[in-house]
Amino acid sequence: MAAGGRASGRPAKKKGPAKGTGGQVRRSLEGRGATPPAEMRHWYKDKARSERIAREDRGDGRRSGPARPQRRSEDAPEYIGGRNPVLEALLAGVPANALYVAQRIDNDDRVRDSIKTAAERGIALLEVSRDKLDRLTEGAVHQGIALQIPAYEYAHPSELVALAEDAAEVPLIVALDSVTDPRNLGAIARSATAFGAHGLLIPSRRSAGVTGGAWKTSAGTLANLRVGRASNLTAALREYREAGLFVIGLDGSGDTDIADVELLSEPLVVVVGSEGKGLSRLVREHCDVVARIPMQAAAESLNAGVAAGVALYEVARHRRL
Repeated sequence: MAAGGRASGRPAKKKGPAKGTGGQVRRSLEGRGATPPAEMRHWYKDKARSERIAREDRGDGRRSGPARPQRRSEDAPEYIGGRNPVLEALLAGVPANALYVAQRIDNDDRVRDSIKTAAERGIALLEVSRDKLDRLTEGAVHQGIALQIPAYEYAHPSELVALAEDAAEVPLIVALDSVTDPRNLGAIARSATAFGAHGLLIPSRRSAGVTGGAWKTSAGTLANLRVGRASNLTAALREYREAGLFVIGLDGSGDTDIADVELLSEPLVVVVGSEGKGLSRLVREHCDVVARIPMQAAAESLNAGVAAGVALYEVARHRRL
């Protein structure tokens, strides 16, 4: 006979509601209380920690959105990367705090000479990973070696004239108007040093400063050339004129060739404008002469560093006559 409750001798089990129906459904619909805030959930601390680390890696402690370029503090150190630039800077006596060398670097004469020179000058030597060097030099080509230099201490504009007076020489100052590429600043510093300028003047805004890139391009000549900074370039030019200096602006639209300017043997400020835009309107108004560099029509303009070199050569040539 078919088995059932009676066949086993046990009372038949009372059949309850089918699973997923009836009272079980009602119990599942009962409320579980208010939704807890995010900070009370089990995953919150891990997520917050991950976001905080990501912000710190980006250098942005305020938001978790896309990283924005951070403005470098004026008193932050700079870094020169590359084997030739580092060695040249060390040999030129550029002030430095530390020399960073990549782990397992393939040594050559430049690396060995840099380490030896740094040791002789009492500069700290640090062995670091290439990733750290990448971060320090902000992705620039460093070839496994970088030199940390302190923030540059700018001179007052009047100090540049005093340097010429102390040397009993006719003042020659180079001023930059809206030159924003540090490599151009470095190249102009190199030409200014080569042709006997007493200083370089830059505005405090909308201008390149003495950064690692400028040091690198200058090949160490910034160690021998004072750089002044003016809060207002036109005001500084006006003060130079009141002190007896003439101001010559370089611009492709000038009405006089630089070789024909009659003031080149006088106390002088040569103003170099940005490539493309040239001199700003206010700076042009404060120039005694706006000169051009003659060139073939196929070349619309010269790089600011090249233009400065040509003009300063003409000044030096006239002063030797």
